[in-house]
Amino acid sequence: MGVADIGCGPGVGWDFAGPSAAAPSGAAIIGYRDVAGAGLDLRAAATTAVAVVIEFGGRELIVDDAGGRQTSGGFVVGLPMAAMRIRSRQAECVEVRLSPIRAHSLLGIAATDLGRGIVPLEELWGSEVRRLREQLGDAGSWEERFAPTKSFLVQRDRPMRTPDPEVIAAWHRILASGGQVKVGELAESLGWSRKRLWARFESQIGLTPKRAAMLVRFRCAVAGLLTGRPAADVAAVCGYTDQAHLCRDVAIFADRTPGTLHADNLPAIARDRYRAWGTFFQSPG
Repeated sequence: MGVADIGCGPGVGWDFAGPSAAAPSGAAIIGYRDVAGAGLDLRAAATTAVAVVIEFGGRELIVDDAGGRQTSGGFVVGLPMAAMRIRSRQAECVEVRLSPIRAHSLLGIAATDLGRGIVPLEELWGSEVRRLREQLGDAGSWEERFAPTKSFLVQRDRPMRTPDPEVIAAWHRILASGGQVKVGELAESLGWSRKRLWARFESQIGLTPKRAAMLVRFRCAVAGLLTGRPAADVAAVCGYTDQAHLCRDVAIFADRTPGTLHADNLPAIARDRYRAWGTFFQSPG
């Protein structure tokens, strides 16, 4: 599969491409450019992947999250516990999503070191990421932008930096169940104590198993809400005790109410971005 232009309708104002083929294992890449100059104002909810956003148009991204406001030419964010707002005067970005079980090997930083806010890319990679931004800015097509991005990741890949097999198995079980798995039963199935699973999972994934299950269940709910399904139905299918329980988690991870999470209420960039990532393997069914 090559690069697909998915958001270039008349008057939309965004040149949008992805997902890209042949990304390193455990990663996926998309790209988007504000060709109309309307400016970027994106409210991004928590997701089940580590995200890397690289701005290549020579502008800065302004990010407001639970940790405050930061301005940078790109950033990485782990599995966050709150929504964030990303703004720019005229953004041109390549965005990479990484499975949390591959993030350490590809980024060179442990999940726990990412914290709960963004980490500016220059703090992580220094002058190397400045050169990458220049390459992306000079490129004339999405294929020409995605190629150096993939090479950049491959050059930093250290496959020996991987979580324990039990942690990987636990993450896959949480994803496969849509977040509807009990930590005690999960630990028992792996032959570990609950305490050991809790500690090793948090140190290697960046969240406790319970929080990870909450996050996966939330993403399952988002998929239902965006199609217009009633919140009560979504709550039942995704394993919430009731609609109020769903409302609490949506407030935590998206800073919204379930009623606002409908495709018709989203700006064009958010709809296209969600549609691209809907093919990403981290999306739980």
